[in-house]
Amino acid sequence: MNFAATAALSLAMSTDAFAAAVCKGAALHKPQWREALRTGLIFGVIEGLTPIVGWLVGRVAAPYVAAWDHWIAFVLLSAIGAMMIRAGLSDDAPEEEKPQSHSFWLLALTGFATSIDAMVVGVGLAIMGADIMLTALAIGVSTFIMVTMGVMLGRVLGLIAGKRAELAGGLILIGIGCLILYEHTRP
Repeated sequence: MNFAATAALSLAMSTDAFAAAVCKGAALHKPQWREALRTGLIFGVIEGLTPIVGWLVGRVAAPYVAAWDHWIAFVLLSAIGAMMIRAGLSDDAPEEEKPQSHSFWLLALTGFATSIDAMVVGVGLAIMGADIMLTALAIGVSTFIMVTMGVMLGRVLGLIAGKRAELAGGLILIGIGCLILYEHTRP
């Protein structure tokens, strides 16, 4: 793959992670750059590793990954989105009590859910015989940058929209899951 194709692929792979990061940033109480960088690093590492896993799987069992990837992403993103909607609708905590950061495991699960498509790309790259390490590095770096910016954009949106931002974020995550499912199951 040439530079332009690698750059386009890395940007495409990071768009759903960016949308999820905006939602995560909106759900936090004034996230700082440190939290944005932490989130970007978690997402970037996961998004960079999944094409390698897909590449390895693609060399062994491509049909199995391709048959279930969209369902896995749909279920994970819908579950996380439902939790965010529930939190956005609850009257238990005042808006000022938003968390300062998300748990590592919640970020890792969200990062994994948004990176399933990168795993499938890895399968395709194995079939093409492309340089997986360079492509995975480009995807990881692009995701790191996009997610870091997304968290900080979410900060602004969260301040403007308040608790509705968490509700909207949950709906967006479910929408991303539905879109992934639709794209992979349409005739």
